[in-house]
Amino acid sequence: MDAEGTHAGERLHVGFFGRRNAGKSSLVNAVAGQDLAVVSPAAGTTTDPVSKAMELLPLGPVVLVDTPGLDDDDAALGAERVRRARRALARVGAAVLGADAARGLSEDDLALERELRGRGTPFLVAWNKCDLPGALPPPPGALAVSAATGEGVRALKEAMGRAFAERPAAAGRRLVGDLLAPGDAVVLVAPIDAAAPKGRLILPQQQTLRDALDAHATALVCQPGELPGALASLAAPPRLVVTDSQAFGRVARDVPADVPLTSFSILFARYKGDLAELARGAAALARLKDGDRVLVAEGCTHHRQCGDIGTQKLPRWIEGFTGAKPAFSFVSGNEFPDDPSGFALVVHCGGCMLTPEAMADRLGRARAAGVPVVNYGVAIAHVHGVLRRALGPFPDALAALGG
Repeated sequence: MDAEGTHAGERLHVGFFGRRNAGKSSLVNAVAGQDLAVVSPAAGTTTDPVSKAMELLPLGPVVLVDTPGLDDDDAALGAERVRRARRALARVGAAVLGADAARGLSEDDLALERELRGRGTPFLVAWNKCDLPGALPPPPGALAVSAATGEGVRALKEAMGRAFAERPAAAGRRLVGDLLAPGDAVVLVAPIDAAAPKGRLILPQQQTLRDALDAHATALVCQPGELPGALASLAAPPRLVVTDSQAFGRVARDVPADVPLTSFSILFARYKGDLAELARGAAALARLKDGDRVLVAEGCTHHRQCGDIGTQKLPRWIEGFTGAKPAFSFVSGNEFPDDPSGFALVVHCGGCMLTPEAMADRLGRARAAGVPVVNYGVAIAHVHGVLRRALGPFPDALAALGG
């Protein structure tokens, strides 16, 4: 994809954080070169995180995120605004701490600095309002900026380009390209059903196809019914077959046992999350009992159709596998619980629309609560009895599965 077509899950998210009235929204507008965020002298004008996808040189495709003040003490809504700002903090890959040069660094600012360091999130301190009388000199490492006059904005953008060029959570990750060599054949099995968007492939299929092409492999795309003919048309067995998880059972029967097989969702589990941890979570499926709470989480929001995988097919497959009747709950988009304790299991989608940072945060929340997490593709492969085979291309995850 070019920069214009890069979707939000693949862009670097840069969050602007700090106290109310530090000029965060003005900084966002100054860095973007356009009015993206509402600016007002009234404290607490930004009440909800506001995101804008754009091309920002020298960083490339990014999402700028303006957030409410972390010191919001409004009796009615302040706590909720702070909670949403902190959720944004978990999703970003880089941060700008907007500090008011007239007031200096507060304990909230210093606490944010400590948290960013603890998360390993690269950040810069923008010493905003440096043009005002009585402005304090910036501390070491901070950049003197005036969003109002434009002073220091260019230097801030250049510093962002240097400091944010590497994303720790995304470093070195590939979807499928590292499993292929130039000239290899890969077969992508993409069912076209009621859930498939008209006239195009779903995002995981698009991205996997593109990454295979970037690896200079030959990609053959077919539906499950055409898979036997597609395999027969190849002069040699493919290096890999990747299927939509919903077709795992059928595809596993049609693909020879000596041909590696996995799913788009499992590829994304590795690309966006921690495949070994998600493989370990599969063991929790067999332990489910009547009434156990299971959270099914999707990173995107979409119109639910008859036969929806998350709300209908997965619960049915899990019930058939376990012989139990768990109590299923469903969340989508950004609505993942801060504390998932109380659930016996989290079943999460591949996360194609989430950033790696957001996925890592969700796994971390579940880990802290002692709740196992399994990915859609891992769970579906497990209930169909093909998980060991589906993890074959990934030795570390296969070892984590145990048994």
